[in-house]
Amino acid sequence: MVTLSLFPGFRSVRVDVDAGIGIHALVGGSGPPLLLLHGHPQTLAIWHRVAPRLAERFTVVACDLRGYGDSSKPTGDADHANYSKRTMAADVLAVMRSFGFETFRVLAHDRGARVAHRLALDHPQAVERLALLDIAPTLAMYEQTSEAFARAYWHWFFLIQPAPMPERLIEADPAAYVRDVMGKRSAGLAPFDPRALAEYQRCLALPGAAHGLCEDYRAAATVDLEHDRADREAGRKLSMPLLVLWGEQGVIGRCFDPLAEWRRVADDVTGQGLPCGHYIAEEAPDTLLQHVLPFFMAS
Repeated sequence: MVTLSLFPGFRSVRVDVDAGIGIHALVGGSGPPLLLLHGHPQTLAIWHRVAPRLAERFTVVACDLRGYGDSSKPTGDADHANYSKRTMAADVLAVMRSFGFETFRVLAHDRGARVAHRLALDHPQAVERLALLDIAPTLAMYEQTSEAFARAYWHWFFLIQPAPMPERLIEADPAAYVRDVMGKRSAGLAPFDPRALAEYQRCLALPGAAHGLCEDYRAAATVDLEHDRADREAGRKLSMPLLVLWGEQGVIGRCFDPLAEWRRVADDVTGQGLPCGHYIAEEAPDTLLQHVLPFFMAS
């Protein structure tokens, strides 16, 4: 498998987390457990430049989210609940528990960071420390949508259109979708290892992948917002240490105030912009490690 060539010393596993739902993961290293979650339109392969270093100090578990990579891609429910971040968080919690990890640290990017946010809210006893890359809270981003944000994150509004229109357009040329979405960010396609890029394209061409990707976004615009508003009304906030990092050349810092927004929903927030674009783990892996290693090693 191409993914394993990017992760020397790791092993591939598949964990059944629910009836008919299997989550693919790579596991490597030793030490305290650390969960890695990827974003759109990618797979766990995004971590190939940092996972080996992290595995020197942690037991690293990198998962393909439901609907992505080599994980299951079920047909979406009418209300998109089976792609809610609550459901996707339960998936990765079950993966960690299958290895005997009741508590762990989490490093997550983009869509995976939204899953991690929900995981930490729903299961605060499980998440010891949380690092989120290049997102503001979903509810804040929707409520503060501007023309600049909508133009930059056009895919948010394309992917939530009713099935099967967006699926049909992606499935017409999934490789081009990956190239166009990722290549039109600030750094273009130059930062990406060709093996990783090929992996993203392979996985998006799998049966059900375009639908799973769309259902993730449809859930974010519906049921996930209901959950987020319920948390806000109840005053529920993240209590564990939270590190927030974003790309200075990207959209999040330009359209939002990431630290201010996270401090509305979390009690212990630190972070800063990094000299890169959206794909931090691939554009600036050494800089990322300089920030996350001391954060995760702190007691």
